[in-house]
Amino acid sequence: MIESDRSLAYRNGVTYLEKIQFLLPNPQMVDVMENVRDRISICTWIGLQIEGVNRSLQVHLNACHGCFNPIERRSIQLLAVPFAPSLQLDGFCNIHTNPTTILVDLGRVAPADWLALIAHEYAHAHVGYPGHDRAYADVLGHLCLGLGFAQPSSSCVDDRSIYCWPPYVPAIDPLSWWRGEG
Repeated sequence: MIESDRSLAYRNGVTYLEKIQFLLPNPQMVDVMENVRDRISICTWIGLQIEGVNRSLQVHLNACHGCFNPIERRSIQLLAVPFAPSLQLDGFCNIHTNPTTILVDLGRVAPADWLALIAHEYAHAHVGYPGHDRAYADVLGHLCLGLGFAQPSSSCVDDRSIYCWPPYVPAIDPLSWWRGEG
């Protein structure tokens, strides 16, 4: 790739991250620009790959939508973003945007587990609030049934395992995916 293409990709990556920051309650939830060591590689990779990644996420969003009758489906957008490592946040549902925005850090989860993470956040989008109460658990259980995941136990809300349901294995180095290394 010639240098001007890399510069354009970098700028496109920065622009994407700036747009994502407007979808968050705190823009510092995405702190790539403060990451002096990796910001060039991450922004360049995002500039080159993010459109394809976000298009591929639509398959997972549509799978979640398919668990509900069309009249019950919410207006939801699903986008990938590298969250600040200090947050240890895999996904976030912003119910205060229109459409509701689900943001997922795909570097924190193996590709085989992306749908599990998305289903968890989709349940938040569907109920329209951030809690993990019985209504949330019911929607998540419905999604798990439709998507082929194990359903949360009826005691899940009480024992807090619902906070990470459906279960998945976290990545060891989340930023390696965003640097284009995995």
